[in-house]
Amino acid sequence: MDFVLQNIWLVLLAAMSGFMLFGGDIFGRISGIKQIGPQEAVLLFNRDDALVLDVREQSEWTDGHISRAKHIPLGQLKSRLSDLEKFKGKPIVAVCRSGNRSGNACSMLKKAGFENLHNLAGGMSAWEQAGLPREKK
Repeated sequence: MDFVLQNIWLVLLAAMSGFMLFGGDIFGRISGIKQIGPQEAVLLFNRDDALVLDVREQSEWTDGHISRAKHIPLGQLKSRLSDLEKFKGKPIVAVCRSGNRSGNACSMLKKAGFENLHNLAGGMSAWEQAGLPREKK
């Protein structure tokens, strides 16, 4: 107990680090939005014909994207939900640069009644680090 009191900042830093590591997974379980890595995403594409929804801006999309991804920038998603109605029963993997905007997109889709939602943790950065291909068109 003396150690904890004498090193309260160290203890708080360790607690915050642990929450940052595991908090996203806990939030995903509670919210119904699963955080997945690039390899899990590839399995969803190949096995379940998942839709890849890229919510990055046009310049990011042009720089390189996942093959066969549907591009709807996050700022346009709410007004373009009707474009996704036919995918309501399919798994959807949302993608952005780092995983933050795609997490917001998943939340928006969840509110609109979509259920099989996955956020690519680490986004395109994780995709590229895994050595997976990008398409430029």
